[in-house]
Amino acid sequence: QVHLVQSGGGSVQTGGSLRLSCEASGPTYCVGWFRQAPGKQREGLTRILIGSGNVNDVNSVKGRFTLSRDKTKKTVYLQMNNLKPDDTDMYYCATVVANSGSCPFSSFNIWGQGTQVTVYS
Repeated sequence: QVHLVQSGGGSVQTGGSLRLSCEASGPTYCVGWFRQAPGKQREGLTRILIGSGNVNDVNSVKGRFTLSRDKTKKTVYLQMNNLKPDDTDMYYCATVVANSGSCPFSSFNIWGQGTQVTVYS
């Protein structure tokens, strides 16, 4: 089974930037990023189809978060700019190994360990 290892994250001031990485142990079909605050539902943010590189973002992060991939390293990067205190959450990457079409957020079934992002004012 494919495993995901996340890195990056930490604390940053409002308006700052952070980059998260998600490395897969094997080939995947698509990779997505999610975030979750304590007691709240996990929210899908963005996803990328590994083969085509097509990216789909949700409105709350459009223009601020950028997803990219390095196929040779089996790594996906989430560049987060202009961060706000509301972005404070635990962030997770996830993947789907099998072809799931456009990769709806509900299809992701393998998860990274999570990394904390804290944005202070």
